[in-house]
Amino acid sequence: MPAAVLFDWGDTLIRFVYDEALVEAGHRAGLAALERDDLPEVERVATHFRERYEPLFWAPGTVEELEYPGLVRQLLGDFGIEVDDEELTRFLEAEHAAWDPARQAAANTPALLEALRGRGLKLGLVSNAFDPGWLLHRDLEQMGLAERLDFAVFSSEVGKRKPHPAIFERALNALGVEAVDSVFVGDRLYEDVRGAGELGMTTVQALWFRADEHPEGGEPDFQAFTQMDVLNVVDRLAAAA
Repeated sequence: MPAAVLFDWGDTLIRFVYDEALVEAGHRAGLAALERDDLPEVERVATHFRERYEPLFWAPGTVEELEYPGLVRQLLGDFGIEVDDEELTRFLEAEHAAWDPARQAAANTPALLEALRGRGLKLGLVSNAFDPGWLLHRDLEQMGLAERLDFAVFSSEVGKRKPHPAIFERALNALGVEAVDSVFVGDRLYEDVRGAGELGMTTVQALWFRADEHPEGGEPDFQAFTQMDVLNVVDRLAAAA
């Protein structure tokens, strides 16, 4: 019988809707938070970010997570803007808030987590996210997810992205469970299914927001077309134990 169920975050527990316009909106909010005169035009900052730094986010096969606060400090430095730690924090917080429209809570997520908790399972979250952990954990609290999870970890806190085993192992160790006694639910075949499967976790491909395809992805043990299908998988595993 499973002892724990761990989830990916974006496009699994929530829907993440990327909008290119939010790149500029985030920089505008961040610059405004600095409360300075003679700042560069936000269009120049956004264009430079896209050309110089955005490609770093999509490097295929990269498992080393970006140190995003340092990247932002470097971006601002390219325009002659030196910031102290407090100013950098204000920028990051304002930029992150501007992306709120992209993070859309899934209606059935709270019910799914409650149902799993009612079955006596430990619950975890393992997510690739480069924003500082303190901002991401705040998101979980505001969405009512933190109180329903026993542990959550983001790649920005570990320095490694899925499918690297380190981020999965951080969660498993914190939950006090073995990989073979755990289920991982995520939408991505490479990062989630392959990464968790190679550790020996039972894998469930989440299909309710997107149907991922990846030539180097793993083969999931199960597929879930709705969030509540995860309950059926857990119940089947428990019955077979």
